[in-house]
Amino acid sequence: MKDCSDPERPCHGRCRKVTVFTAGCFNRLHKAHFTMLVHARGLGNRLVLGISHDAHNKKPNAVPMELRWERLSALGIADEVVIGDKDKFSGTLERVDPQILVLGFDQKLPDEATEQLVIDKGIQVIRFPWFPGKEQDLVYSKPETPAA
Repeated sequence: MKDCSDPERPCHGRCRKVTVFTAGCFNRLHKAHFTMLVHARGLGNRLVLGISHDAHNKKPNAVPMELRWERLSALGIADEVVIGDKDKFSGTLERVDPQILVLGFDQKLPDEATEQLVIDKGIQVIRFPWFPGKEQDLVYSKPETPAA
């Protein structure tokens, strides 16, 4: 796939633009998250990272969505960080309009509306395996990029 963003190598409309979308709460960021994001980034030209709306983030260690958005945006791994829709995941998925949806090893499509949208739009769903490093919090600093 040719990178459409390289001004030195114009693609003259022949390249394929691929948006990759992945989402989660991200109350804390650990090395396994970062590894997953690096691998997701490699699947396309544009990585969009969705963070759960506060209405869906009911974990005991919940961090306000605005703070999570600031921290993940500052990390610089994603081209765009979006806050998920308050009402439904499928709304966020429709807004982002990705070609690829990346799920973590423990994630699934949340409801029938999302499953149907994935089918209707032909979104490729890729479930990544478990990555080590969950116990290593990054405190939202950028670690070394893992080898591909």
